[in-house]
Order: sequence, then structure tokens, then C-alpha cells
Amino acid sequence: MNIIEAIKTRRSVRKYLKKEIPNEILMDILDCARLAPSAHNRQSWRFVVVTDEDIKAKLTEITKYGKFIKDAYAVIAVFCDKTSIYAVEDGAAATENIILSSWHYGIGTCWIGSYRREHSQETQEILNCPDSHELVTLVTLGYPDEKPERKKKSLEEIVSFNSF
Repeated sequence: MNIIEAIKTRRSVRKYLKKEIPNEILMDILDCARLAPSAHNRQSWRFVVVTDEDIKAKLTEITKYGKFIKDAYAVIAVFCDKTSIYAVEDGAAATENIILSSWHYGIGTCWIGSYRREHSQETQEILNCPDSHELVTLVTLGYPDEKPERKKKSLEEIVSFNSF
């Protein structure tokens, strides 16, 4: 699958098959995440992959919009160094690489916004995050057990040239 096809066919997936993701695929997805652009090439991120059922259950409990975490094969927590003024941008770029590289392998994902949300501090505690870092996103991964529709605005509704 080429990158354009991946971008145009990917959907947020919240229902997953009970199927293991091979470790070599997970590691390749994480390799793609680390290759994302970052401000000043600081690469201030740290990725925590959660496959433990008990930890996923705790994360499911504390997130308002992540009730499907427990059903995913894995959830990747993307943390960034607090001293980076571009932590959100860097974490978002890495997250997008996780999403697109996962779809290349037929693995569905869902981005759970986690930067300074109600569940962020407790997630950091559960995952033993050091004080130097903070949570930017959570991304669930698993083989899809659904094919959700994608409703997007048309280009005409969102694009203009030379002026708003």
C-alpha cells in the first residue's frame, strides 16, 4: 500500500479482533514513529507499548473516550519531554506515523487525545512516567473487526487560496 492509499483509506477503528500483532510488525510501527519529524530534531518522545490486560483495563476505566482500549491488542502511549515547547507537535507527528504505518499492515488504530486531559495524570502514574515527560496521545492498535464509514468535508468547504 502506498502512502496516498493509506491516507485515503484509513479509518478510526474501535472494534478489534482477538488477534495478536506480531512483535516484528509492532517494532516496525514504532520504528516509523521514531522517524517522524520533530522540532530541532530533538526527538523528545518516548513510546510505552501496553499489551497487559490489567493495565489496558485500568486505562479503559479512566478514559472518557477510550472505552475500547481493553479490546485492542495494544495501546501505545506517546510521551514527550516537558521541556520541549513543541511537545504536542512532535507527539502528534509520531502518532500520525503510528496510525499510517499500522494501516499499511492492515492494523486499525484510534487516536485518543490525551494531552492534559482528565485521564492524563492518572495514565502517567499507571505507566510510571517520570516527571520529565508528559502524555501527549494514546493510540489503540488491533486488527479491525469493523469497517467504519468516514465522513469528511469536501475540499471546497475547507480550502481557499491567498485569503481566507
